[in-house]
Amino acid sequence: MTINIQYQNMPESESLNQIVSDKLDKLFKKYGWLIKAEVLFKLENHRNDRNKCCEIKLSCPGPFIFAKSIENDFEKSAAETIQDLKRQLQKRKGQFIKH
Repeated sequence: MTINIQYQNMPESESLNQIVSDKLDKLFKKYGWLIKAEVLFKLENHRNDRNKCCEIKLSCPGPFIFAKSIENDFEKSAAETIQDLKRQLQKRKGQFIKH
C-alpha cells in the first residue's frame, strides 16, 4: 500500500498528510486488494469561498476508483472525498465473484 500526496498551488501540510494517511490506512486494512492511492490537494480559482479541492485515485483490480470534492476547508474536502470512495468501494466489493 503506497500513498502519494501532492500539493498544487499551495504549501505542503504535515497535518493534512497525517489526516489523509490515517483515513486511507483504514481503507487499505478493510479492503486488502487496494494497491495504492494518489492524493492531490489544490487551490482552485473560484469566486466563492469553496476553492479547496481534494482528488483521490485508488489503484485496485479492474478500473481505478476516483473521487473529487471541493469545499471551503481542506479537511472537509478530504473527508467528503473519502466518504465517496467508501461508497464506491462497497459497490466494487459487491461485484467480486466468490469462487
